[in-house]
Amino acid sequence: MKNVKVFSLLLSVIGTATFAQDLEQAKKAVDAEQYEKAKKILKSLVASDPNNGRNFFYLGDLYLNEQATDSAKIFFEKGIAAKDKGAINYIGLGEINLDNGDGFGAEANFAKATKDIKKKDTEEFLLIGRAYTKSERPDYKKAIENLKKVLVVDPKSAQAYLSLGDAYYGERNTNEAYSAYRNAYDYDNSLLMAKIKLAVITKNAKAFPEAVKSFNEIVATNPNYGPVYRELAETYYHWGASETSNYNAYVKKALEYYEKYMSLTDYSLESRMRHADFLILAKDYKALEAEAKKMQQLDKVNPRILRYLGYSAHENGNHQESVKALNEYISKVEAKKIIARDYLYLGLAKIALSKGADGKYEKGMYDQGIEELNKAVEKDPIIATELNEIGLKLFKEKFYREAGKIFEVAVKNQKSKNYLYDNFYLGYALYFDYDEKTSPKDELVKADAAFTNVIAASPTTQDAHLYKAKVNRVMDTPESKKVMVSSYEQYVKIVKEKGETEKAKNNLIEAYTYVGAYYANNGEKAKAIENLKELLVLEPGNKYATDTLKKL
Repeated sequence: MKNVKVFSLLLSVIGTATFAQDLEQAKKAVDAEQYEKAKKILKSLVASDPNNGRNFFYLGDLYLNEQATDSAKIFFEKGIAAKDKGAINYIGLGEINLDNGDGFGAEANFAKATKDIKKKDTEEFLLIGRAYTKSERPDYKKAIENLKKVLVVDPKSAQAYLSLGDAYYGERNTNEAYSAYRNAYDYDNSLLMAKIKLAVITKNAKAFPEAVKSFNEIVATNPNYGPVYRELAETYYHWGASETSNYNAYVKKALEYYEKYMSLTDYSLESRMRHADFLILAKDYKALEAEAKKMQQLDKVNPRILRYLGYSAHENGNHQESVKALNEYISKVEAKKIIARDYLYLGLAKIALSKGADGKYEKGMYDQGIEELNKAVEKDPIIATELNEIGLKLFKEKFYREAGKIFEVAVKNQKSKNYLYDNFYLGYALYFDYDEKTSPKDELVKADAAFTNVIAASPTTQDAHLYKAKVNRVMDTPESKKVMVSSYEQYVKIVKEKGETEKAKNNLIEAYTYVGAYYANNGEKAKAIENLKELLVLEPGNKYATDTLKKL
């Protein structure tokens, strides 16, 4: 009986060690971004060792990283009932609270997780620190506060320093982040992620050759470590964007490195999604559509796949499919997960669909597209910078109404790098589209405001004054006629100061004609004579000027 008891105890110890080893293998698989492998290990552990709460937590955390919140919550709630470290699952529930903007709920759950821990326990504070950092609504100060508690107990904790680096980097405190990552690697030089993050800081400082050198050192150490190839891919992409002469060569190299990354990270859904995000950056939409369809075969439920299908379908000319995918995506996800680019692509797809076989745009569908673009700019004003090229194309094709609608959305961001040009072409489009019989007068008011914005930003842009004068001339009210005269006079002044009289001859003839006529009709004889004489200098024998001067 004694031997049987000893043997049973031995089996128990061996079993616990095996589970611990498997959990470490799962963590290593997550670190190497081999998510499917990690998931298989953790699902096996949850089934074979349901008394270990850590197994449930790390599986739930994996689902949470994939934005599968409902699945994550199921495993966290099951894990709480585990005998060993069940309370650690409150940290996962706390992170879900953070994502939902419930800070009080998060703190309550974190308090439950740490309620009965021993003085030397550090894992809970490490995981709470990470939760605060990787939440959709991060709180880096609280992350740092919790991670420092780990270092009080274990001053050489490489994992704590790694997470501390992430928190400092989130705070944009690059110096402290660099120092933390360096400490992490010094205390554990098998922690390749720390060295990667040191190189990422170098890359983000646009020191691309140095970053590539650091990444290649990691490759030499462990050529099968997938994340380093992802970082090499992203480095070459940004390097190409910075050195446009090498863009094509570097993007090609970036895509090759991403394929290498994919081959080492088991083509999991999470890896594929990262790949899809990169393909959007690299503008490889054929590959993106193919990747999205592969993801759909793996997971018919995850709505994020619909986003990739929507983007790629539009770029590949399948606008109806794009609208269908993006409408379905927007209807399925929480509002907080919809980004500005989702509305941008939905708007562009609807605009493309509104173009008929005759080459003209159907007003109803086109205006629906504009509504989506407005949502995009409301959500993220920087999107406005991408509308200039679209509006210009329509303007050059003489679709003035349609171009004006695009520029009206674009000028909502006053900090846009294209703000001046967008206002200029908005004014142009509204003016050229105006029909005295059918157009509402407020179109001219908008055009006047657009040219006023251009003048405020660039007072010597003579054509803004010229077209402000034209717009106010068409308005034809006593007030607008005064603005017309003032704008024409400002135009004349700028042209003369720049010495461009000959170049602007026709526009000057127009200006002197209307200004001279205004002063003649309003009894300001001297000013009328002055302008009409200038007109005769440019166009000797001009009948209107000659006849009016005789009358005056």
